[in-house]
Amino acid sequence: MSITYHQSNPRMSELVVHGNTIYSAGQVANDYQANMTSQTQQILSNIENLLATVGATKEHILSVQIWVSDMSEFSQLNKVWDEWVTPGHQPARACVECKLANPDWKVEMMFIAGIPTN
Repeated sequence: MSITYHQSNPRMSELVVHGNTIYSAGQVANDYQANMTSQTQQILSNIENLLATVGATKEHILSVQIWVSDMSEFSQLNKVWDEWVTPGHQPARACVECKLANPDWKVEMMFIAGIPTN
């Protein structure tokens, strides 16, 4: 089975495709000073852009792991998520509160998706 690495640097790849499965690295916002709503929007946009590089869309996401720095902001994340997710294509999802690597990050997401087959 083939493995391809996308948007790699010496430490990691943003995406790894193994067979028909896509694995992402943790995705964070570009603007670290933004609020939870904006950081979540940025991450979801980044996810869509990453998926597009391998011919997939958000409807192909199988599961998402989410880490938040403060669970009191969870409802803000969910509001953005609920507007973004496609009805009928809700991935499995988990969310936990934790200390993130950068204290300005409010949220980080990682996903697994399937490659569309024709």
